[in-house]
Amino acid sequence: MKVAVLDINGKDTGRKVELSKDVFGIEPNNHAVYLDVKQYLANQRQGTHKAKERAEITGSTRKIKKQKGTGTARAGSIKSGVFKGGGRIFGPRPRNYSFKLNKNLKRLARRSALTIKANEKAIVVIEDLNFDAPKTKDFTAVLKTLGLENKKSLFVLGESNNNVYLSSRNLKGTEVLTNSELSTYKIMNANSLVLFEGSLEGIETNLSK
Repeated sequence: MKVAVLDINGKDTGRKVELSKDVFGIEPNNHAVYLDVKQYLANQRQGTHKAKERAEITGSTRKIKKQKGTGTARAGSIKSGVFKGGGRIFGPRPRNYSFKLNKNLKRLARRSALTIKANEKAIVVIEDLNFDAPKTKDFTAVLKTLGLENKKSLFVLGESNNNVYLSSRNLKGTEVLTNSELSTYKIMNANSLVLFEGSLEGIETNLSK
């Protein structure tokens, strides 16, 4: 699959790059994508939720009324979950939501996500760029020339570039990361995937192993 390389002004440079069929042209595995996205979101959860149960409530332990003859249900403690101020019945407890996926499945999920974006014509390849200093204005200008100012976009760098990253940090809906930080969730969450020319080799090397 060949894709035209654009410059930072959104114009065709006349060059094309070949996207690897092994990464951008496979049969997408939707279940692998689902599992990888599920793991990513699960790992974001702190799992610190906690509610006091009956044994943790401060209160009297005396029997609040006699067992029989009241015409109502028996009750042994004011701390029971059926009373106001009592403990939570089967309340949430701190837990770890993370789970393990093997590397081959995660690699398949990322290849599937990239293939889905390629099939949707949502991948743009641009020349590598650098800013003299971190300026949001400069990055906004790039978004406008590419027609992405009102879309969720993910920019993938070949290597870490602090000026480009800092220029994009304040922009809602835009994210910049390196090819080694690429995840299935980030790919699927973006409307448009902007690959810097220098990132392609790293992406294909990482996902072809």
